[in-house]
Amino acid sequence: MSIENRYDFVLLFDVKDGNPNGDPDAGNLPRVDPETGRGLVTDVSLKRKVRNYVGMVKGETSPYEIYVKEKAVLNLEHARAYKEVGAEDQLETDKKGHVKSKGKGANNEARDWLCKNFFDIRTFGAVMSTGVNCGQVRGPVQLTFSRSIDPVFAQEHSITRMAVATEAEAEKQDGDNRTMGRKHTVPYGLYRAHGFVSAHLANQTGFSEEDLELLWESLANMFEHDRSAARGEMTTRGLYIFKHDSALGNAPASDLFEIISISRKPDVTVARCFSDYNVEIDESSMPENVELIRKVN
Repeated sequence: MSIENRYDFVLLFDVKDGNPNGDPDAGNLPRVDPETGRGLVTDVSLKRKVRNYVGMVKGETSPYEIYVKEKAVLNLEHARAYKEVGAEDQLETDKKGHVKSKGKGANNEARDWLCKNFFDIRTFGAVMSTGVNCGQVRGPVQLTFSRSIDPVFAQEHSITRMAVATEAEAEKQDGDNRTMGRKHTVPYGLYRAHGFVSAHLANQTGFSEEDLELLWESLANMFEHDRSAARGEMTTRGLYIFKHDSALGNAPASDLFEIISISRKPDVTVARCFSDYNVEIDESSMPENVELIRKVN
């Protein structure tokens, strides 16, 4: 059953001696707001971690398959949907051997089949108007960019590898197989993201109460299964959920987000761990008919 309540939430996570989200257009440096120096992590980065967690936990089986994943060919998934709903006669192959749908219209039955079987489509939405046209859906769950509480300082480290990749490189090194590289890290950063769950859009994609619980579980645990040398230590530090008692909501999200404030402790000059911050919740400002749920605190 689709959800019947609107939700808004605050996600806190931190990074220590790692690069939470490198920018490929800037030599993979940690993303930073150039005007304030505060670190940034894109919504796409967090969605990737949610997808990876769900795929791992559910084993890529229906109804928890993952649509956007490594080496996926999305058009082939659309063609698969056409076949599953008995619309194979609407498919054709062009001169290059690529599958496409006849005509310009989207197959709504195929779109609904994709929503039913792929967790990330019914959660985040997708544009599925490739050669095989399944239209598009707007997902009920949306995330903002994450922004660090304080400015972060991106450090660049020289690293050495005691090996070369090819025989040609070995010849150039003249017996010394050491190669140099660069690694970028943030010493410490506490990041805050906001999220929204629409009951109205959940009804359109079939996003259910079970999907919602899996989303909360993913946000709480996604960093535990995303370790790498580049990302250092990343941990979910807070997940605060505002549950409205109606589908349309009972208070503006901006007012709810202001109830939770994070500040560096007065005696801390430079933060280097989560305990260097205070997380304060103004319970007196909670509006009626909105419940605060603390999943990670």
